[in-house]
Amino acid sequence: MICQERNGSVVVQNQWSKMDVVTLNRIEQAHPSVREELREDYLYCNNKLLGKGVRLRFASVFRTIEEQNELYNKRPKVTNARGGQSIHNYGLAFDIVLLYDKDLDGRFEEASWDMVRDGDGDKLADWLEVINYFKSKGYEWGGDWTSFKDYPHFQKDFGYSWRELKEKRESGDYFVDSKNNIKYVKL
Repeated sequence: MICQERNGSVVVQNQWSKMDVVTLNRIEQAHPSVREELREDYLYCNNKLLGKGVRLRFASVFRTIEEQNELYNKRPKVTNARGGQSIHNYGLAFDIVLLYDKDLDGRFEEASWDMVRDGDGDKLADWLEVINYFKSKGYEWGGDWTSFKDYPHFQKDFGYSWRELKEKRESGDYFVDSKNNIKYVKL
């Protein structure tokens, strides 16, 4: 694996291609039961699904209770979930954003949540390509929700509600990951 810094962005090159350290580090905070699969899915999206000049970034994976409460209190409203009520609080969710390299110099200057943009010119909206891929892998998409549509959000909750996950954590049914010192519920 080769790491290089380019204009403040760290780029990692491995056997597939380039991806950003920010997302790789966020994936390391995902629940261990989804971590490796999530890394592989991320690599696939960036290197096989999305074309030149488009990169997937995970804007958020694991969130602490405090971070969730900060988001809950933001205006305009970005979430209905208080701390403990989000699947992010258990490392089983992620939010996406697409990065665009407008001049193809490797810097990916623009972050976008545009659901119809076809930045790689393959006649398919980049956002929808990612949505369809993750849904095919068993992830629930927040855009399918009826009450509060959360288009960047995906989760794999293994059939648990946030209430059940919260109860598991509060009752001590968790383990501490030695890699990152995060408490994860036992699934």
